[in-house]
This record gives sequence, C-alpha cells and structure tokens, in this order.
Amino acid sequence: MQQFDAIVIGGGPAGMTAALYLARSGVSVAMVERLSPGGQVLMTSEIENYPGFPKGIQGWELADLFAAHLEGYAITRFNDEVREIVPAPADNRVRVGDDWISGRTLILCSGARYKRLGLPDEERLTGKGVSYCALCDGNFFRGQVVGVVGGGNSALEESLYLSKLVKKLHLIHRRDDFRAAKCYQDKVCIMPDIDVVRSSVVEAIHGDDRLTGVTVRNVKTGETSFLELDGLFIFIGFEPVGGFLPGGIERDEQGFVITDGEMRTNLPGIFAAGDIRSKMCRQVTTAVGDGATAANAAFVYLEQLDA
Repeated sequence: MQQFDAIVIGGGPAGMTAALYLARSGVSVAMVERLSPGGQVLMTSEIENYPGFPKGIQGWELADLFAAHLEGYAITRFNDEVREIVPAPADNRVRVGDDWISGRTLILCSGARYKRLGLPDEERLTGKGVSYCALCDGNFFRGQVVGVVGGGNSALEESLYLSKLVKKLHLIHRRDDFRAAKCYQDKVCIMPDIDVVRSSVVEAIHGDDRLTGVTVRNVKTGETSFLELDGLFIFIGFEPVGGFLPGGIERDEQGFVITDGEMRTNLPGIFAAGDIRSKMCRQVTTAVGDGATAANAAFVYLEQLDA
C-alpha cells in the first residue's frame, strides 16, 4: 500500500491549491481526481469576478492555469474515483478504484454537483434535451428554444450565455424575485430573447426519444401550461459529492461537511475545503482560500505528529 503524508481528494480549485501548498512544504502528496483537473470551473463559460482578470477569463483557461502551476512538483496523481475512506489517526485509508492508499492526513475537496428536479423522465432525458451545463451542451441548441430553471447566480449567468446561441429562452423561477446578484438581474431583464416566467415551477418533463417540452405550474394561481422546448437547463443549487465520506464525519442537513475556521472536521487529521464544505459562499476565490487554509492546517497537524 502506498503511503503519503497527505492525500487530497478532488482536483478543483480547492484541491489544486491544497496540493500546491503541501508540495511546496516538502511533504509527500497524492491528489485523486477521476476527471480532468478544474472541477466546476470547467463547466463555467466565463468568470468575471476572479481577481487579476479584470476583463474576465474562460473557465477552462483558468483551470489550465491552475493545473500548469502544479507542473514540476512532486505530486502523485490518481485518476480514478474514491470509493471508500476508512479513517484512523495518522493512517487514513482511501480506496481509489480497486486499490488502497494511506495518508497521515486527508483533505476533502470533492466539491458539489448540480441538483436534480427529481421529476419522472428527468434522468431518462438527460443528454436528450435535459442538461445541467450550458457550456457543455449549449451549442447543440443553437437557434432553438430552451428553458432554464433557477433563480440564483448560476441560472442567470448560464441564461445570459445561452441567450447568445438560442432563438428564445424561457427563464423559469419559483419566486417573484431572483436571488442572483443585481448585475445579472439587470442584464437578464434587458435581453429581448429571454422570457422570465416568475412564480412558476416545472411540474413535468415530456418527451419520448428527446425532450419536447415541460408542464409549468404557477404557484400562485395553480394554473398549468405547456412550454414547447428543444432543451431544458436546470440550475437549482448544489448537492455535495460525498458518497464515499466516512459515516462518522459531521455534516449539515444538506450533507455538506462541517468544519471550523481552519478547515478541520470533527475527525482528527481530516480537513475539508471548497464546495464540499458547509458554507454560504461557493466561488472559485473562496475555494482557493479554503484550500490554502486546509493545507496549512494539515501541515501543522503533521508537524505535531512528528514532534
């Protein structure tokens, strides 16, 4: 079994930052990421609020810069999924694929994924008109009619991106007011191709081989209507990627990992950073800060073990 001072689970901004800080500290580091490094950043068309890029930067470009920064450092990489964690002081065992590795410390940076509506036929039609990534799938709907569900920053950001590609976009939100930042609301309201459907929820998704439309219900009047759509993009929040987390780790009611200010969990030697954490703000900048803080706290923990 390969043994490391620190194992970082996840290769998004939090994970790459933690791995960088730990490698620069001179400890042995493993980073586990089953997909390409970047996490949710790879699914973001443009990032306008990352310091140092006043004109904005494409998500994939920022992910590439993060990954390039790790080049040359002694980081052992595992490109497979984590299936299980068996925690123990200074000997946390992680099953990656079919193999086990051990870390004196762990930093959990597995992130979050978009929530599903939970409607019949949603999963069946995913990839056949239903999507959770405008950057990935938007081009397939060029010149067509799509719907977007949600009222936060992600929903409005993705609506603005999609509006440049599609003929018509129906933005469906269950409340009258949006939760998104005012700058996004202002932009959405002046876009002639965006139709805002307020106080409404998607009640059913229709289609055989492909999506044909959705049934929308007004939550105030109870009235239902059918919207004919070629595509449906769902952005209603996030859920943690943590099916492998040990049962003893403390989580909030939504399943996100609870930490203190130094990113320490309730399990000794195990830290969490980025979107997997229980917190209010999930941004690239906060993930980077979490990763740096967790790496520093893990290094201090290792020094205490060796004292």
